[in-house]
Amino acid sequence: MPIRYTLRQLEYFVAVGEAGSIAAAAQMVNVSAPSISAGISHLEEELGIQLFVRHHAQGLTPTLAGRKLLDHARLVLRQAGGLRDLAGELSGAIRGPLSIGCLSTFAQMILPGLRRSFIDQYPEVRILQLEAHQADLFSLLRQARIDLALSYDLDLPADLRFFPMLELPPLVALGAEHPLAVLPEVSVEQLAPYPMVLLDLPLSADYFLSFFTRQGLRANITERTRDMAVMRSLVANGFGYSIANFRPLNDLAPDGRPLRFVPLAGNPRPMKMGLLMTAALERSQLHRAFLKCAGEWIATHGARLSKGVTDSA
Repeated sequence: MPIRYTLRQLEYFVAVGEAGSIAAAAQMVNVSAPSISAGISHLEEELGIQLFVRHHAQGLTPTLAGRKLLDHARLVLRQAGGLRDLAGELSGAIRGPLSIGCLSTFAQMILPGLRRSFIDQYPEVRILQLEAHQADLFSLLRQARIDLALSYDLDLPADLRFFPMLELPPLVALGAEHPLAVLPEVSVEQLAPYPMVLLDLPLSADYFLSFFTRQGLRANITERTRDMAVMRSLVANGFGYSIANFRPLNDLAPDGRPLRFVPLAGNPRPMKMGLLMTAALERSQLHRAFLKCAGEWIATHGARLSKGVTDSA
């Protein structure tokens, strides 16, 4: 007797396995929770095995059989996606699903506008976005859970291909009342004695601190945060300066206090922002189209995020 299940049910299965609950999976794939539950129950009935252990008010845990089948389900979905891509290639159409990861530090400033631009050109593409830190983006790409990632050129692994699109020199964020805020640029020698609010993200923190160590100096770190908005508010309220590569679209902290962004003196190495992908995806028409759109959009809109002098200066 043939087994009857759908790719949609496999998608629900994988979503529940990754999210750990029906409610979270429903948000992930944008369908109702009852549809997810019914799809999982039907899949279990067709396969003749229990895929999950249900915990009251604590979500679902894959059974041993469920864990083994998850990998196969992911493979089937990837192969089905490849079939759609091939059909699109043969027909000349740009369509299908596209999962994009983005570094959390600049996702809010880049990804929504870029997505809108791409969807306006190719309305048959369905985009799912995911924000993560650098190391997590590498892992998600290797697991084929995302197709592309917008990221920096920090500690890039050899098995992933990086397409640089925008240079972002480091900027010093200062409160309006900081003694150094009146200067057109600031050196690490000038910064070293003052308290620092470190944007303490994987890889990025080492990059920021390297400016000091190369000069034989040590930053005076008094605050740490992984949140760009929190960093800006701490700086604006006088808890120290910080260093970042993205400047917000206005020079105000989230609480409305003023900030000033000035270049770091001494020609420090800029970060490069670009698209990261596996080599295999470069042959896909859909991914090539997104790469082209991203390059054009960032060339048009990205420059304002790297300026180191306030408009009023």
